[in-house]
Amino acid sequence: MKKRPGSVLFACSMNAVRSPMAEALAKKILGRSIFIDSAGVHSQALDPFAISVMRELDIEISAHHTKTFDNINADAFDLIIALSKEALEKVKDLQRTADIEIEYWPISDLTDEGHSRDQKLEAYRSMRDNIKNRIIARLA
Repeated sequence: MKKRPGSVLFACSMNAVRSPMAEALAKKILGRSIFIDSAGVHSQALDPFAISVMRELDIEISAHHTKTFDNINADAFDLIIALSKEALEKVKDLQRTADIEIEYWPISDLTDEGHSRDQKLEAYRSMRDNIKNRIIARLA
């Protein structure tokens, strides 16, 4: 069993879907027992479908402000969890100059799945639930 970190950064490509969902889910599940944040390699506005599926769990993320690695001190985290290949490559670069533990949770970007609103919501729910299950298994 892996040691529980004191601080975790969730990282993805845009900090608009996966990593904000992971940050909010981890905060809900773990409370204040671990410092949790999120960032992206790039920045994009928070996705409205992500907001919707998180509200289904009574978790509000609409006030989330997207951040990039330029806005944070990544080497201050005990663990960085990369949720996309692009984020993994970015944190591997950071690991060259800092002692950072990295885990890769390949959470597929399903934002283009389906054409109807219901199909999109199902894809986002799938991402959300996958992230939630991994958080519980690894950090709770």
